[in-house]
Amino acid sequence: MSPSRPRALALAGAALALVLTAAGCGAGADDDGRGGDSGKDGAARSGAAGDWKPCAAPTAAQGGGKAPGKGWECTTLPVPLDYGKPDGPKIDLALIRSRATDRAHRIGSLVFNFGGPGGSGVATLPELAKSYAGLHARYDLVSFDPRGVGESAGVRCLGDRELDAAESTDATPDDAGEITAALAQNKRYVQACDRNSGKVLPHVGTTDAARDLDRLRAALGDEKLNYFGISYGTELGGVYAHLFPKRVGRAVLDAVVDPSQDPVEGTLAQAKGFQLALGDYLKDCAKGAAASSCPTQESITALLKRLDSRPLPTTQKDRPLTQDQAVNGIAAALYSEDTWKYLTAGLREAGTKGTGTTLQLLSDSLAGRSPDGHYSNLQAANRAITCADAQQRYTADDIAARLPAFRSAAPVFGESAAWALLQCTDWPVKGAWKTPDVGAAGSAPIVVIGNTGDPATPYEGARTMAERLGKGVGVTVTYRGEGHGAYNSGNRCMTRLVDGYLLDGTVPKEGTTCS
Repeated sequence: MSPSRPRALALAGAALALVLTAAGCGAGADDDGRGGDSGKDGAARSGAAGDWKPCAAPTAAQGGGKAPGKGWECTTLPVPLDYGKPDGPKIDLALIRSRATDRAHRIGSLVFNFGGPGGSGVATLPELAKSYAGLHARYDLVSFDPRGVGESAGVRCLGDRELDAAESTDATPDDAGEITAALAQNKRYVQACDRNSGKVLPHVGTTDAARDLDRLRAALGDEKLNYFGISYGTELGGVYAHLFPKRVGRAVLDAVVDPSQDPVEGTLAQAKGFQLALGDYLKDCAKGAAASSCPTQESITALLKRLDSRPLPTTQKDRPLTQDQAVNGIAAALYSEDTWKYLTAGLREAGTKGTGTTLQLLSDSLAGRSPDGHYSNLQAANRAITCADAQQRYTADDIAARLPAFRSAAPVFGESAAWALLQCTDWPVKGAWKTPDVGAAGSAPIVVIGNTGDPATPYEGARTMAERLGKGVGVTVTYRGEGHGAYNSGNRCMTRLVDGYLLDGTVPKEGTTCS
């Protein structure tokens, strides 16, 4: 598991395919919709959105790539850097949209957040738009780079070469010397974030992003926010509903982050989720035509043990595959059944050829590193947002005490997950909460989707989110499948159910199941 991914990305499956192809292989609810700083005049107070123009190619901070082409428009929306000082300095949010194709029956805007935290919506929405073709007829599809992400005052920490150099530090230390080195590397990273982005670090939390969502709603001319949140986007959606319950329109939360769990509980649950997904992958592989050459958990464990002292060569001569990268690469491929084949290829390559190129490419995709060696600001934004939210700070002794439980629960992923809890140690900004408040009494119904095979956001989180949203608000729907999220799985039952709700307002029956 990536050391900066306690919450997870919904776009991992798409990102993996793109990378491999390119490589040749809260606060209190002080404003609930009855008034306050973000009513109908919110956009005017923060400044109106600029003119919509054809989109340029995503920047390196957004992940790079080609311009999205015809039908896509981009602009910026100024919002307060500090909502405690609404007339103070502003930052610009990067926005993207594609207008509804059936203008005569247009419902309004449907705003997406694809997760992370740290994923660029400007770069991601065009890549995944085909999955939402049925919704695009009657909705303007809209997304954005949340504050601290991509081109929305994106957080900057270490540079490309520094991030590559950091790979030589063992993120799962085995002795006192390695622990000292890991803590020192973590401190260098934190200091770089403070040095390069200190002014924005106090203002990139989820509560601020939720207030931005309401400014975006107003700027789009919508009385209510129609919203599709995936992975971390479900937490953002829950916090928005808590702050502005009467401004919630039709909202879907898919691949749900459990709002009741602290960082230790959430990270342990995620490690278990990846371990479960790995087991499902191994069972599936063993049923195939090439079952005799499929990996086993024992062979994977043995590979990781060897890599701890002997990294494997890759096509990048100065970047051998490390143990940490291998764990991350395995996790990356488990985000979608579509990428299981890459995991099989990578493990076979490591086992039979003694090379780690494919596993490294998988790891790079999760870290936001493109084949040309440039990193997006995904890692930096993920850490900054996570640490602005969570109050908890852990020491090496805290991690050591919890290692046995993590190793027992997830033999492949547990140790990496446990040491990831150090990411907010020495962070220069205090966190906002122990767990987010998502209670949304008075909100319209919100559809909450849990996937029984989800590695990154285990199924139980959906039930908890629905309960925390409140009676009559959270409506739980179950998908019995694999991968991170449900709607993009292509399951016809799920597509029909979600489209029926977003297009026609038909609220699913509580407990509906698709498989």
